[in-house]
Amino acid sequence: MVRMNVLADALKCINNAEKRGKRQVLIRPRSKVIVRFLTVMMKHGYIGEFEIIDDHRAGKIVVNLTGRLNKCGVISPRFD
Repeated sequence: MVRMNVLADALKCINNAEKRGKRQVLIRPRSKVIVRFLTVMMKHGYIGEFEIIDDHRAGKIVVNLTGRLNKCGVISPRFD
């Protein structure tokens, strides 16, 4: 199955893990957009460190959560 929006999926995973009180979350697949977005979030203090795992497929990212995130999501247009 093809993922249509990997950034939206990643942010939803982070949001769900934060609501459940988890300390870490695993995001897959890895993409350059997700890595850059997580870098900005880390610089502003919303998440902790993250580690990129190269498994010779799509890759994975392990994100350490700090508990400071209320809600995050993407804004996507609807072309009707």
